Amino acid sequence: MVHDLYILMITAGIVSLLFKLLKQPVVLGYIVAGILVGPHLFGEKLVEMENVETWGNIGVLFVLFCIGLEFRMKNLFESGKVALIGVSTIVGGMLLLGYGVGRFSLLDNMNSIFLAAMLCMSSTTIVMKAIDEAGLTKSRFVKGATSILIFEDIIAVVLLVLLSSIAVSNNFEGGELLEKVAILVITLAVWFVVGILIIPTFLRWVRPHLNDEILIILALGLCLGMVLTAEEAGFSSALGAFVMGMILAETKESHRIEHLMAPLKNVFAAIFFVSVGMMINPASLVTYWDSILFVALVIIVGMIVFGTLGCWWGGETMKDAMQTGFSFVQIGEFSFIIAALGSKLGVTDPAIYPIIVAASVLTTFLTPYIMKATIPCYNFLYNHASQKLRDKIDLREKEVEAAEKAAAETKEAEGPSTADKVRRAVRKTYFTKHVVDLFIKNMTENDQKNED
Repeated sequence: MVHDLYILMITAGIVSLLFKLLKQPVVLGYIVAGILVGPHLFGEKLVEMENVETWGNIGVLFVLFCIGLEFRMKNLFESGKVALIGVSTIVGGMLLLGYGVGRFSLLDNMNSIFLAAMLCMSSTTIVMKAIDEAGLTKSRFVKGATSILIFEDIIAVVLLVLLSSIAVSNNFEGGELLEKVAILVITLAVWFVVGILIIPTFLRWVRPHLNDEILIILALGLCLGMVLTAEEAGFSSALGAFVMGMILAETKESHRIEHLMAPLKNVFAAIFFVSVGMMINPASLVTYWDSILFVALVIIVGMIVFGTLGCWWGGETMKDAMQTGFSFVQIGEFSFIIAALGSKLGVTDPAIYPIIVAASVLTTFLTPYIMKATIPCYNFLYNHASQKLRDKIDLREKEVEAAEKAAAETKEAEGPSTADKVRRAVRKTYFTKHVVDLFIKNMTENDQKNED
């Protein structure tokens, strides 16, 4: 195993350094490193695939745990209809489009469902990195885009659970699916409420004794404990890791845990992406080049159209809506995880995996250039639109500016907080009051720390 780890890490380090010098995403370097050490390129087995898969599975847990740590319930409540309508339009539209592409390509029902799930969401990591490198982190559209990505991450975890159930039963019935969704929602609600009531309170009690070493061990123990709980409940381990990350995100220790987890996440995430690359046969890329280009085109056009429409319908300006749509033109880590799940369960065509990974690499490479085209495309649309559409665009701009101004004024003259209103509403019941007080205290303590 040490030999395998050495080959993986030294290859990934050298190749990712080269990609960094070329100003390309490091994730692409990891995938290329996987192709280099994989069994297909040189015809030799440099590492044991079983060992790499084990480390890669651990990497998935750490990646999802850290994504959960970046999640804030407050962001969901503040995102409003932009995030809800935006994510519904993007995910719903891409699911239908992906399923249609699968059926058009003569894939069976199961393959088409998995393909649709692979194409329906963008990569949070790649989008935020592209926005940062483009110097757009302070732009108005970023808040809405971030909220949509948070919702997409939640939907992705739910899809993993549902796809596992569908693949195992090899059946897709609407009634059964609704039942599974209902059970999943109830289970998540119970886990989250109980977790918020217990874990932040426990961490407050032991905070004086928490050095970095004890905190990271405790956080990993809680994460793996929730992973086992999820597996025992019949759900995926990824769901457990993500939920525990969400719970710990509501504690004062969240940023500290996130900082301590970063090296572990980076190491195991690198191994996961290397394992993705190892499953790619370069010869298949030549064989399926037309399918790769077709899928990449579907991703780019679909994300631009549905992203722009969803954000526009959600109340954003046309420019902000287009900036969001043009930044979502790739698929990433969750698509790889879903593709790997289909391959592992043996329910997807072997050709789908290399096509999806290659399309992801291509769209990731093109993302910065497509983002730069946003403003020229917006100007072209505005200049060639009908007068009626231009009037709507101008009116929306004024409405959004007025809403921002009103929100700023309201914040200055803010009355009782939402937490205070909830407390008043439950004051008649002593037990309920104290439970809700504890829940609100645990939910808001992290935000109060950030404000201080």
